Amino acid sequence: MEPTQDILLYQSADGRAQLEVQLQNETLWLTQAQMVALFGRDQSVISRHLRTVFQTGELVESDCVRSATDFPVFTAEKSETTSMQKMHRSSEGAKKRDGRPADYYNLDVIISVGYRVNSRQGTQFRQWATQVLRQYLVQGFALNEKRLREDARKLTELKRLLQLQGELLENQELTPDQTTALLRVLSDYARALDVLDQYDHQRLRITGTTPDTPFELTYEAALQAVDGLRQQFGGSVLFGREKDESFQSSVRTIYQSFDGVELYPSAEEKAAHLLYFVVKNHSFFDGNKRIAAFLFVWFMDKNHCLYKPDGSRRLADNALVALTLLIAESKPEDKDVMVKLVVNLINQEN
Repeated sequence: MEPTQDILLYQSADGRAQLEVQLQNETLWLTQAQMVALFGRDQSVISRHLRTVFQTGELVESDCVRSATDFPVFTAEKSETTSMQKMHRSSEGAKKRDGRPADYYNLDVIISVGYRVNSRQGTQFRQWATQVLRQYLVQGFALNEKRLREDARKLTELKRLLQLQGELLENQELTPDQTTALLRVLSDYARALDVLDQYDHQRLRITGTTPDTPFELTYEAALQAVDGLRQQFGGSVLFGREKDESFQSSVRTIYQSFDGVELYPSAEEKAAHLLYFVVKNHSFFDGNKRIAAFLFVWFMDKNHCLYKPDGSRRLADNALVALTLLIAESKPEDKDVMVKLVVNLINQEN
C-alpha cells in the first residue's frame, strides 16, 4: 500500500477533547500537547510517561516518533464562488513553545501512555482508532485492486516455477538428505507465498493458534538459556553480552496487556513477537539472530506447539533461517506483516 496521509477529527464522548489526528503509514499520530488534552493530565505527567516508555525499551523511539515537518498541516479555505471547502497544505506544522517543530507519537506510544495514566479517554480513543484503521485498510485495498491483480499473476507464475523445480529435484540423482532438504525449502516457500497472497488480498488472519501457554518465559530464564547457548558457539565474550535493557523489554513485552486483555493471547503470537523483538532490538553485541531463533524454538517447545502430531517440526530449520533474515532486513512499518507471516507458518494449520 502506498504511503498516504490524512487528518481526521476526533471528539471524545463527553465532548471535552477535540483533536486533529494525523493518519500516516497505516497508523495514527498525536503530539504531546494533544495527549495532554486527550488524557486530561498535566504535561509533566505525560512527559514522564513518554520518557519511561523509551528508557525502559518498551518501544524504540526512532520507530515511533516523527517530527512535525513530516506532517504538513491542512487548512480549510472556503471558495468565494462555491460553498466547497478546500484543504491546503502548509509546511509549518505543529510547533513547541520555543518555536521548534513538535514531535508526533504513533498509536503504539499513545496506547502505552494511556495504559499508564489509566484514562477512560484512552480506552475510547483506542476503540475509535481501531475502527478508523480498519476502514483505512479496506479503502486502501480498493484503491490498489488493480496492482494486486497484477501481483497475483506474478505470484502464480513464481509458484509454478517452484513446482517445476520441485519436480526436477525429484528426478535428480541426489542423496536422500539433499533431496529432502531441498524439497522442504521449496515446500516452505510455496506455503509462504500462499500466505503472502492472502496478505495482498486482505485475507491474512491469525487463526489456528494455541490459546494455552503453560510455560511463561522470564528475563532470568532467558538469560540462562543464552548463557548455555554461548558455550555452543565457542564462549565468545561478546556473544549474548547485553548492550542495554532492551532484551529485558523484549521478553516482558510479549506478555503485555491493555484493559486486562493480553495483546498477544496465543503461544504462536508470543513466539512470533519474541522472534521479531529480539532480532530487531539488537540487544547484544553479537549473536542477535542466533539468539532470537533459539529462543523462538525453545519457547515453542516449552509450550508444546513446536511439533506436529506426526513428530515433525511445524517450521523447518531452513525456513526459520529465512524468516529470521527476512525480519532482520525488514522495515519497522512491516512489523505487523512479519509477525502475521510467522504465525501463519507455525500455527496448527501447518
